[in-house]
Amino acid sequence: MRTNLLRFMFDSAWRFDAAGNELYVGAGWLILIWTLAVCVLSGWIWWRERSLAEAVLTAGFWLLIPAGFLSLLLLQPDFGIVRDGCPVFGYGFMMFVGFSTASWLAARRIRMIGVDSDIIWDMLMWALIPGLIGARTYFLLRHGNPEFSAAVGVQKLIAAVALWDGGIVFYGSVIGGMAGIATFCRLRKLPLVPILDVLTPSLLVGEGFGRIGCFLYGCCYGRACSLPWAVRFPPDSLTFGQLVVKGQLDPLASSTMPLHPVQLYSSGAAFVLAGILSWYFRRRPYDGAVVSLAAILYPISRYGLESLRADVAPFSLGLKDAEIFSLLLVAAGIGGMYYFSRHRRLTGTRRVVGLPTV
Repeated sequence: MRTNLLRFMFDSAWRFDAAGNELYVGAGWLILIWTLAVCVLSGWIWWRERSLAEAVLTAGFWLLIPAGFLSLLLLQPDFGIVRDGCPVFGYGFMMFVGFSTASWLAARRIRMIGVDSDIIWDMLMWALIPGLIGARTYFLLRHGNPEFSAAVGVQKLIAAVALWDGGIVFYGSVIGGMAGIATFCRLRKLPLVPILDVLTPSLLVGEGFGRIGCFLYGCCYGRACSLPWAVRFPPDSLTFGQLVVKGQLDPLASSTMPLHPVQLYSSGAAFVLAGILSWYFRRRPYDGAVVSLAAILYPISRYGLESLRADVAPFSLGLKDAEIFSLLLVAAGIGGMYYFSRHRRLTGTRRVVGLPTV
């Protein structure tokens, strides 16, 4: 479990060593890997678009970032990032990997309903930003945050958006993301329901990677258990700190007691559901079938896993808020199956709309 996966250091270009629970990597490796990735991307654009000018323009834009890192490495200005290094947070990194992978898969899948894959990349910010706002807002309203409550002025704004410290709720992201996608589809005159069918498997891919981020950070932890695969979190983890605050753990302990790795259970379940829904998408009998099936299957999985979590107290009627949402979502999924099956419309492989980029 690593809150920070690694830290890029500017005191030595090719440093590669570990201290404590953190890996230190010289900025030279970052510059080298970034530059190679830009070269591959530019080559792919040149091959696909047959445009040397576009490939060079893309390379020039993305090479500005490693050029900035190189200047820091050579000049060694007295900045915090140069003194302390640039951390790569496990939670944020997994969010990035999940969002990128989910978007790439959706871009491939959307062609099956006759829409150009570029639409997905245009839609990204309309899904990402409202989704993060919804997820973070729900977390702050429902669970609170000591740093956010104690902060004032600019620090309060920073604490509100400190996603690198964790603190988002999946159902909040669904609500916010759905609002953003619906707005985008309305503005671009795209069919909302088929688009939701396309995006739903990718949503669960993102959830799968996000739960790995939860495991690295230590949030959403499970109950104590004695199973062979139980995990112990170190003293610098969120899990350890929360158990100490609750009086369930000695502050001088070397680790937590063995706990269910419920984050990994959730991740595995999300990936399995994503696979099932991807398979079903190719065989869907009508528009809305995929999103409706997901609205039935995911809450069932989530409801069962909630019984193994120890980080959230019941909200009402002895149920956690995620369990209440799950019950409501199952009802909505069943209703959606009935409604869409009555209409029996299936969007095929035809172009739905002219696709200028934005």
